Amino acid sequence: MSASLNSAAPDISVVVPAKDERDNLPVLVDEISAALSGRTFEILVIDDGSGDGTSQMLAELSGRMPHLRGLRHAVACGQSASVRTGLRHARGGIVVTIDGDGENDPAYIPALVEALENAGPGVALAAGQRVGRKASRAKRIASRLANRLRGALLKDQTRDSGCGLKAIRREVFLQLPYFDSWHRFLPALVLREGYGVTHVDIVDRHRRHGTSKYGIFDRALVGALDLFGVWWLRRRRKRVPQVSRVAGFVGEASAGTVSGNGQAAGAAPVKE
Repeated sequence: MSASLNSAAPDISVVVPAKDERDNLPVLVDEISAALSGRTFEILVIDDGSGDGTSQMLAELSGRMPHLRGLRHAVACGQSASVRTGLRHARGGIVVTIDGDGENDPAYIPALVEALENAGPGVALAAGQRVGRKASRAKRIASRLANRLRGALLKDQTRDSGCGLKAIRREVFLQLPYFDSWHRFLPALVLREGYGVTHVDIVDRHRRHGTSKYGIFDRALVGALDLFGVWWLRRRRKRVPQVSRVAGFVGEASAGTVSGNGQAAGAAPVKE
């Protein structure tokens, strides 16, 4: 069952950044809807300044799909900005990100959501890990090298941080520091906040229409700077606060240790 804008907040918000993906989105939106049948959900597609009529197509789709919302950037701002726009408009407790090119199969969304739910409140991110990559050999090699360097520096416990298919608790997502390319470092940023990360293997597939908007080496220097920036951020966070509630107030429970994510076993979250 999907959730319309006039209903209660859905359980899941699926955020789809898209640039010039008019031909891929109708099938992708239908696949997402089928995968989440039985759950309350919404789909937010962010048109990142497309010039191929993506927004017109989204307007037509939303007319028959009340759970679909289309948002548009006046000019292209990049994938990270699109993910952030979707996050800020999302209403679900769990936010799922998936690329608009269709290379990520929405059939894996339930497995990601279930992995996150079953892991408990101490885990904030279920990250897809691509297997059977369909990209060119050169792109696979570049991705493998980048992932090895990232893992060595950040120790983010993640084999493939570039997979666009992820499920994350919205309240934690909103805490993360934002910068261009942040979507490529979500495991490290989540670990920095004191939460855990779990993983689900995702079988890669070919895009149906169009070509990739991202080259192999066009952002290599920027990516390296981002990598060292995240490394610096992690090093500057020496400790995650372990918060405890002070007993003695009327109606308060006895003091207990609260983990870095602000949640004590059997207790409501501490609001700071």
